[in-house]
Amino acid sequence: MQTADQPRTDGPAVLENGLRFHHVGYVVRSIESAAEGFARSLALEWDGQVFYDPLQTVRVSFLRPRTPGAPVIELVEPVGPQSTVHKFLQQGGGLHHLCYEVDSLDKQLEWTRSNRDLVVRQPMPAEAFHGRRIAWAYTRSRLLLEYLERMAPEGSSAT
Repeated sequence: MQTADQPRTDGPAVLENGLRFHHVGYVVRSIESAAEGFARSLALEWDGQVFYDPLQTVRVSFLRPRTPGAPVIELVEPVGPQSTVHKFLQQGGGLHHLCYEVDSLDKQLEWTRSNRDLVVRQPMPAEAFHGRRIAWAYTRSRLLLEYLERMAPEGSSAT
């Protein structure tokens, strides 16, 4: 029998929601200064593309492995003191979050809440993912998770 302080390992979000590890987010002072070193050290490829996300006031860029479908590294750079990661960078930056791709963001957040984890940012479109929705949650172990919806909602202008 499951007690209130045990995390759930079943339910629709885990079994039926297509939960798949997508990327690791790493906060840096400057994407341009950090990307080549990350790429070289981890044998990743960087195409130089940087996205500005005005809703989170960050710039992001992705370093991709040579193996298709493997998780990527996301470099996250704050844009000014109002950025969602500015304070984190002031504390040293580094490993920030894990991201999982899901079929339904709404189902995932329902499961997240039922697991007594804390949703800290409600669904919003993400520039780097062509308008696909993301949401943020903290686990009870204080791990920050980003959830990325696999497809853009119907009627959106995402490509």
